[in-house]
Amino acid sequence: MHSKIILGAVFLSCFLKGVAQDSDGWISLFNGKDLTGFRQLNGKAIYEAKNGEIVGTTVSNEPNSFLATTETYGNFILELELFVDPSMNSGIQFRSQSIASYKDGRVHGYQMEIDPSDRSWSGAIFDEGRRGWLYTLDLNPAAKTAFKNNQWNKYRIECIGSTIRTWVNGIATAHLIDDLTPEGFIALQVHAVKKNEAAGKQIRWRNIRIKTQKLKPSPYDNIFVANLIPNNLSVQEQQNGFTMLWDGKTTNGWQGITKNTFPADRWKIKDGELMTIKADNTGLVKGKDIVTTQEFGAFELKFDFKLSAGASSGVQYFVAASKGKNGQVPGLEYQIVDDDKHADAKAGKNGNHTLGSLYDLIAPVISDERFIRKAGEWNEGIVKVQPDNKVAYWLNGIKVLEFIKGSQEYLNLVRQSQFSKVENFGKVSKGKILLQDGGDNVAFRSIKIRKLN
Repeated sequence: MHSKIILGAVFLSCFLKGVAQDSDGWISLFNGKDLTGFRQLNGKAIYEAKNGEIVGTTVSNEPNSFLATTETYGNFILELELFVDPSMNSGIQFRSQSIASYKDGRVHGYQMEIDPSDRSWSGAIFDEGRRGWLYTLDLNPAAKTAFKNNQWNKYRIECIGSTIRTWVNGIATAHLIDDLTPEGFIALQVHAVKKNEAAGKQIRWRNIRIKTQKLKPSPYDNIFVANLIPNNLSVQEQQNGFTMLWDGKTTNGWQGITKNTFPADRWKIKDGELMTIKADNTGLVKGKDIVTTQEFGAFELKFDFKLSAGASSGVQYFVAASKGKNGQVPGLEYQIVDDDKHADAKAGKNGNHTLGSLYDLIAPVISDERFIRKAGEWNEGIVKVQPDNKVAYWLNGIKVLEFIKGSQEYLNLVRQSQFSKVENFGKVSKGKILLQDGGDNVAFRSIKIRKLN
């Protein structure tokens, strides 16, 4: 009798909110008739309930508009269908908030991207009004074809604990690990339209449903995982073959480049960060790089780094033993530098000393400066070396360069570089990974690697 009363109360609550719950626990967020259960925030785009759909229409010279649920949700699975004008950008907010103390009530929080443009980032995850892109489809390019223009598309979001996953038309598009905001509302976005842009573009949503009880996550797959929790290795990352290259606590697995000991006078570990100590007038000498005790051939390396103002460092790979200077062949380098304040960033040729470059060889291509984070903020770098010698770099979720190691074009670049007379530079196929001591305060964390076969 007690269980029947509770079940009846749940159905009565759903009925009063204008939604319905099915036998599998799915609850409709939209009653098909009106906008009961929603409130509009920020911009003044037009939202209407028509023919069993929610229709959003752009209005000129308005900021981003959001039709938000009056209820908040923490752990859930959300599904809906949408049909968007191919010339319009939009998104679905979740675990989002609007509070007066934050930018006068600006909506902020996670957003699943709706991007019918040629960029094709539908299903990516953006942090609206806060950190920007958290997961782009440059990290999962196979998913760029999931979204279909001029037809209905099915979206799915799973939020369970710190794991956030998205799908478009059944294809896995993003996998994020993050715990910044555990709960918030869900909202349908109509993107801002500038004063000189045409208004009247529409996006339509239907079959909007959510499940909050007895959640069963989808089976793990093999797509890239963006893990924003420091020094954390998620289950899917482990299944994808990643291990921690630095344990976040000790110097295990690392040593000085010329000695088997760790240069504790130049490096310290504090609060889960591995950092260099700035060289000054105390007699500390810079240049005490550290390397892994292991060697790696083909691999994918992920690392977070944070620069102090005006700092420079780098991550090298294929560092190998040699009879030459320091007994090492210098490795290929992922350049880490404050582009604005360090002189080396302006040296080299055509930007090949800037942040994210293959140092002194290839400049990064960064079309949007928002992907370069300021000194004092954490950045994520990725170096991927395939068994066929294809190499690519990513910076904060976007691919910034790629090349084929050993190709004629690559060899020509080496001959034109400062490494032209370094014996065997860029030719070895296996070596250690190096973190550079440039004499500045630079911190690393979440250093992970997987071997590629």
